[in-house]
Amino acid sequence: MQGPYCGFCRKLCELESVRRGRAKPMSGVMKRMGMIFRAKANKALDRAEDPRETLDYSYQKQLELLQKVRRGVADVATSRKRLELQLNQLRQQSDKLQDQGRKALALGREDLAREALSRRAALQQQVTDLETQHATLQGEEEKLTLAAQRLQAKVDAFRTKKETIKATYTAAQAQTRIGEAFSGLSEEMGDVGLAIQRAEDRTAQLQARAGAIDELLASGALDDPSGMAKDDIQAELDRLSGGTDVELELQRMKAELAGGTSAERQAIEGGESRQQSQQQPQDTPRFDKQ
Repeated sequence: MQGPYCGFCRKLCELESVRRGRAKPMSGVMKRMGMIFRAKANKALDRAEDPRETLDYSYQKQLELLQKVRRGVADVATSRKRLELQLNQLRQQSDKLQDQGRKALALGREDLAREALSRRAALQQQVTDLETQHATLQGEEEKLTLAAQRLQAKVDAFRTKKETIKATYTAAQAQTRIGEAFSGLSEEMGDVGLAIQRAEDRTAQLQARAGAIDELLASGALDDPSGMAKDDIQAELDRLSGGTDVELELQRMKAELAGGTSAERQAIEGGESRQQSQQQPQDTPRFDKQ
C-alpha cells in the first residue's frame, strides 16, 4: 500500500524534473543574450573609442605614476636627512660625555667618569642603529632615484611615440575623409549627391512636361487661351512660304556667283515668281467641308 504522502512526493519529483528541464533552455537563452549584449557593447565601444584620447589618458597615468615615484624619492630623502641630523646630535652628545668623563677623572671623580662613559655607551648604540637605518634609507633612495630616471626615460619615449601615432592617425583620418568625399562615400557627400540627383530628375521631368505641352499646342490638341497659337492651315502655309523663300535666296546667290547681269537675275526672278504662282495652288492642301 502507498501512503498519502507517496503521491504528493511523486508530484514534487515531477515538478522538480520539469523545472530542471526548463532551466536548461532558459540558461542557454540567458547565455546567448549575454553574448549578444557584450558583442553590441564591444562594437559601440569601438565606435566611441578614439585612439588619440586613449594615448593621452595612458600618458597622463604614466605622469601620475612618475610623480608618485618622485614623491617617494623626496620622502625617503627627507627621512635620510632627518636621521643625519639625529646622528649629528647623538655624536655631539657622545663627544660631550667623553669630555665630561675625562674631566671627572682629572678631578678624581671616578664615579662621575664611569657614569659619563655609561651614558656614552648607550648613545653609541643608538648611533649604530641610526647609522644602519641611514644606510638602508640611502640605498632605498638610490634605487628610487634610478627607478625614477628609468621611468622618466620611458615616459619621454612614450610621449614621442604617442605624438607620432596621433599625427599618423590624424593624417590617415583626413586622407580617408578626403577619399570618401571624392568617391561620394561620406555621409555629407552622399546627401549632396542625392540632392543633385533629385534636382536633375525634377528638371528632366519639367523639361519633358514642357516639351509635351508644346507638342500638344502645336498639334492643336490643346487650346491656347492667349490666342498666340496658330491653326494647322496657317502652319502649313508658313512652312511652304518659308521653303519658297529659301529657294529664291539660293537662286539669287547662284546668279551672283555666276556673274550674271541684272537682267538675267530679273528674268530668273520673274521665272521663279511665275513658277511659284503655278505651283502654289497645287501645294496648298485642300480641306473639305464637313
